[in-house]
Amino acid sequence: MPTFHIEMFEGRSVEQKRQLAAALTETTCKVLGVEPQSVDIIFHDVKPENWATAGKLWSDPR
Repeated sequence: MPTFHIEMFEGRSVEQKRQLAAALTETTCKVLGVEPQSVDIIFHDVKPENWATAGKLWSDPR
């Protein structure tokens, strides 16, 4: 059973997540030959102050 954990900044709409889930599920089924019921996708919405790249929080001015 493939399980995807998607981490992204908060603010995406439910419709955007719905579309992404459908697209990922469709592609996974085609490539891996699995049924849609076996594909799980877990979205983790992250605040920019809880994510850093190159030692700098994304909430800080760039």
